[in-house]
Amino acid sequence: MITELNERSREIFRLIVEAYLETGDPIGSRALSKKLSTKLSPATIRNVMADLEDSGLLFAPHTSAGRLPTDTGLRFFVDGLLEIGNISRQERNVIKGQFSDNPNNIDGLLEEATTALSGLTGCASLVLAPKCESPLKHIEFVSLSLTRALVILVMENGVVENRIIQTPGNLPASSLIQASNYLSSRLVGRSISEAYDEIMAGLETDRAELDTLTSRVVTSGLAVWSGNAGSLDGSLIVRGQSNLLEDVTAMADLERIRSLFDALETKEEMLKLLNLTDSADGVQIFIGADNTLFNVAGVSLVADCFHNANQQIIGAIGVIGPMRMNYARIIPMVDYTAKLVSRLIG
Repeated sequence: MITELNERSREIFRLIVEAYLETGDPIGSRALSKKLSTKLSPATIRNVMADLEDSGLLFAPHTSAGRLPTDTGLRFFVDGLLEIGNISRQERNVIKGQFSDNPNNIDGLLEEATTALSGLTGCASLVLAPKCESPLKHIEFVSLSLTRALVILVMENGVVENRIIQTPGNLPASSLIQASNYLSSRLVGRSISEAYDEIMAGLETDRAELDTLTSRVVTSGLAVWSGNAGSLDGSLIVRGQSNLLEDVTAMADLERIRSLFDALETKEEMLKLLNLTDSADGVQIFIGADNTLFNVAGVSLVADCFHNANQQIIGAIGVIGPMRMNYARIIPMVDYTAKLVSRLIG
């Protein structure tokens, strides 16, 4: 479609979208006439805008108002007209500086990545953490409080992962030791996906070895890595949700953001969306109606995959925010962060 627009139509369309990305407001023919590189009358501009509206690229929010891009129009702009900038040295340093010196702590590294992206973009950031497939070297349960424990997994490749689980309130300290020993004897030298079904089935037959409370600890410790019913889909980390509340000026905006919050809390739906990035290389952009998985209008997602040393896709990181986000700045940031995570993990 981009080749079907003449230079005049292309410039008018570009100016309308850029005005929308900057202010969120429609722009009319009189304001456009002052921005164009060649002199055109407001009447001529209105005719071009009408043609662009007939093509499905623009719409008028009110009868006498200017025009705004449709979801299709914004998609068209991002794919064909957007001039993507370069990430600045200062922004690179901010992102690099957010990471710790321990690349083996993948959970910590990914949390730092999402925090850095959220802070720089002013949007919410999210990451699909890779599932753990390396053979286990050590597992340990550490009590944090009466109802919480920390599960520590050390992999043979040096990666360390930590998760917090809920424990029964009347759990004796000996149960954590027993759970550690039980899983160590069955997991060390194997990945969780390899041993999951066997261990879960074994819990039914090992009642003489394990009491009820210890069985619950073992089950919780496995579930926090392997997901529901042994489905190893990885984990979801979301940061910066409060950024989405900025510039909320209307009740409709508030309802949209509330719907988005609900979607962000639905791990299954967000994992599906991030998994779509597996189908292509490079940064993927989902705009407005593209986001059918969580069905929230006015929202966009920019995401990219990260890889291990063998160039296998093991996760995805992205930024989610209003449809009029600064794509030219955010796309290279997501791209750089994904490549940095790949380098640190690899």
